[in-house]
Amino acid sequence: MREELSVLLRAQYPLIYLVTSEEERAEQAVAVLAQQSTPLQRLYVWTMTHGMVEYGHPRTTGSHHNTVSPETAIDWVVRQKEPGIYIFKDLHPFIDSPGVNRWIRDAIASFKGNRKTIILMSPVQQVPIELEKEVVVLDFPLPTSGELEEVLNQRLGTGRANRLDRHGREKLLSAALGLTRDEAEKVFRRAQVVAGRLTEAEVDIILSEKKQLIRRNGILEYIEEDATLDWIGGLEELKHWLRQRSNAFTERARQYGLPQPKGLLILGVPGCGKSLIAKTSARLWGLPLLRLDMGRVYDGSMVGRSEANLRNALKTAESISPAILFIDELDKAFAGSSGSADSDGGTSSRIFGSFLTWMQEKTSPVFVIATANRVDRLPGEFLRKGRFDEIFFVDLPNQEERQDIFRIHLTRRRPQVDRFDLDQLAKISDGFSGAEIEQAVVAAMYDAFAQEREFTQLDIIAAIKSTLPLSRTMTEQVSALRDWAKQRARPAASSVAEYQRMEF
Repeated sequence: MREELSVLLRAQYPLIYLVTSEEERAEQAVAVLAQQSTPLQRLYVWTMTHGMVEYGHPRTTGSHHNTVSPETAIDWVVRQKEPGIYIFKDLHPFIDSPGVNRWIRDAIASFKGNRKTIILMSPVQQVPIELEKEVVVLDFPLPTSGELEEVLNQRLGTGRANRLDRHGREKLLSAALGLTRDEAEKVFRRAQVVAGRLTEAEVDIILSEKKQLIRRNGILEYIEEDATLDWIGGLEELKHWLRQRSNAFTERARQYGLPQPKGLLILGVPGCGKSLIAKTSARLWGLPLLRLDMGRVYDGSMVGRSEANLRNALKTAESISPAILFIDELDKAFAGSSGSADSDGGTSSRIFGSFLTWMQEKTSPVFVIATANRVDRLPGEFLRKGRFDEIFFVDLPNQEERQDIFRIHLTRRRPQVDRFDLDQLAKISDGFSGAEIEQAVVAAMYDAFAQEREFTQLDIIAAIKSTLPLSRTMTEQVSALRDWAKQRARPAASSVAEYQRMEF
């Protein structure tokens, strides 16, 4: 971005809109470019509290009187004879007024050949239609890993006790990526105050700062999950794939020449652990998990608002990357995208197109995990090779996997699992999903609790026999999904994968 800003200044672009919440960093970057310009361009900064002040001078001596109002300040800029760069901070509340708008357009017209540029600096992008043809909009980037390392080094100091190894340093910097310089400095100080040190063990304190960014966004949800992959029965092939990529976003992986993984699509029968896989993957990889709520994206109150919601959500996800973006039930989120022109004026189609474009062109380390139950409702563009790194199919658990699932849920609730016959439970629960197995255990516990006694094998058997699993009520859908997945998706269970490899 700095190179692009330098080019625009040297090319004498009269009006630049710099979107940033980091005024100090952005000012410093512009000041460096002003010093490097030939001939030298003086730098001035305007605020509604102090008027126009020359950069680097105290406000009391460097301010120019009677320039507090935007119109007077712009008039003062027009009357200057020397080349200069003029930063106007937070002009967006005034920019829609006819007077300020007209003054800016007149100023632009007078700048030709004078090497003068106005930079509108604000955290809010608000460009009136009258200036759309005149302005260039730039997003000032967040600090790089190198800039954050400078902040970290300042906090660590030179003491031997504060030294970090390369791995610990990388963990802290990776957690801090997406924060502003001030936010990073504050959260490093906070970690030192809370823990009395600054090591990789304080990554959770740094991630808590990112939760604040998500809460302010409103469309994304920060999900915290204590479960690990060991809480999921079966799906060994999918687990192995995830473990192989647990360090995929490290600098060591970049130096090795590995590309950043894009995403993972998990298709399967409802209740078989698709969502839990997404949640436990974030814990395995040590990355924040953000759930994109498509219901909050759609906003019919204003034309174009839904598209803006999606852009803001994706921009927030990128700002705190590396991160995992979780979209549950993708088939429902974009089911009506192909024929939405009649139902919602084409909003769904535009959002679908924007999301596909973002997935195709994104360079930020945001890994997308999407789940779906109905492949027939999923737009074909999602299934094209290259959109996701892999498409996995999660089938109903086999007998061995059901036994493993029973062991997991019983161990979480009672340490004495030996009193249960897991083999019998696995046999009589044929066709049950993992979620249905868990509910059978919970139902058995409720029955026994109501009778004020400990639950037994017979209670679980009774709960199983009173449950009609989805595999029987949705037989046609499950069969169609299996038939589709045989040739187009990778099985998540190692037993199925091994069988297919032998068959091939």
